[in-house]
Amino acid sequence: MQTEFAKKLGIDVPIFAFTHCRDVVVAVSKAGGIGVLGAVGYSPAQLKEELDWIDEHIGDHVYGVDTAIPQKYEGMDKTSPDELVAMIQDAIPEEHRKFAAGLLSSHGVPELPDKDDGVTLSFSAVQGQLLVDEALTRPNCRIIVNALGTPPAEIIKQVQDSGRMIGALAGRLKHGINHKTAGLDFVVCQGTEGGGHAGEVTSMVLWPQMVKELAPLPILAAGGIASGQQMMAAMSMGVEGVWLGSMWLNSSEASAEPAQRESYMKATSEDTVRSKSFTGKTARMLKNEWTEAWEREDTPDPLPMPLQGYLTFDAVRRTHKYAGVAETQKVAFNPIGQVVGQINQIESCRDIMTRLLTEYAESYERINSLMPE
Repeated sequence: MQTEFAKKLGIDVPIFAFTHCRDVVVAVSKAGGIGVLGAVGYSPAQLKEELDWIDEHIGDHVYGVDTAIPQKYEGMDKTSPDELVAMIQDAIPEEHRKFAAGLLSSHGVPELPDKDDGVTLSFSAVQGQLLVDEALTRPNCRIIVNALGTPPAEIIKQVQDSGRMIGALAGRLKHGINHKTAGLDFVVCQGTEGGGHAGEVTSMVLWPQMVKELAPLPILAAGGIASGQQMMAAMSMGVEGVWLGSMWLNSSEASAEPAQRESYMKATSEDTVRSKSFTGKTARMLKNEWTEAWEREDTPDPLPMPLQGYLTFDAVRRTHKYAGVAETQKVAFNPIGQVVGQINQIESCRDIMTRLLTEYAESYERINSLMPE
């Protein structure tokens, strides 16, 4: 299976693997797809370390980097990290700080031995620009993707002038149209089933609309793909590839702790929720006592982005580091799509790729068998 967009990237199959794990990036790219490293949560120094490792292990295969610069956020007029940090610190109410800290302590989540507040400038143009600058120093990094809205015009020009392609996620048709108008090279169309930040329209409805309205711009399908059958359905609608995120979370190469893996394999497709409780914008994740606590009428409402993300960054780090301690999973941040109900075993990235393509071929043969002689 091949598409024109995949040919432009020099990859064997149009499977895009969004992941926060460098090992998954390398494994998928080596297996014929393309790994895309989610850089949200990284400082520029940390991203450099991750990309150094990827470059050392990926050979001549290509990869991408995904960042998150929302079109609107609190403090978007601030042009320096110090200014933005000062604004965020002043804007977070003490009530919210105490509430978040109380949820962690009441579930026995240990404190971290160190603090690193600088990383939490994610979800801002200040941080996003620094991450893009680092990514563009890497010859094998061929695509940049923005997870929240149309990227700033100066970043679009910077990426395209470097000879790379730049795209963005879209959960609504009007967002996709905005991306096309801004001159992006491709759009990742994510239905509401997808993990993380997504809109309210289902994939089966949104994908064909986006393909039709944005033609000839390449569209990648995301949200609700965890099998070759689902991949076949997406490709039949005219997309140029599939963008998978949730499927790699339980791969053998992923950095998930045993307790996290258990939570994925125990969950059904009804065990996710769209919540603002970690980032300040609606994102799909495993529902737990943390997400439910922020929805109660007697508790604080989540703050706007990036304030909520700054507030909860300590919680994200602690619940990841101590994933198997006490009741940590009851307050952990586990962004994942509704396909979590299809995740019931640990597979290598190469095995996942093989399975997807085998199931795709079987589906293709089945559809052909239904045609009249």
